[in-house]
Amino acid sequence: MAYSLDFRRKVLSVREKEGLTIAEVAARFDVGIASVVRWIKHVDRKPQGFRKRKIDLDVLRQDILDYPDACQYERAKRLGVAQ
Repeated sequence: MAYSLDFRRKVLSVREKEGLTIAEVAARFDVGIASVVRWIKHVDRKPQGFRKRKIDLDVLRQDILDYPDACQYERAKRLGVAQ
């Protein structure tokens, strides 16, 4: 789950103002300890999005239309990707 920048800053602000430990602030806001640690290091970092696909979906659709009975390894070989 991606938390908003405002929420992350609020969590860290409350931690600093009240002198809470990482575990205490994580429990208070019902977030993971690892998330709080990550926010302390890089509060402004945005969550990573999806990676770019290795196969163009239009090319894959056309390959499926051209070779509907193809096995996965055959399709991978034609498209130049690993199975």
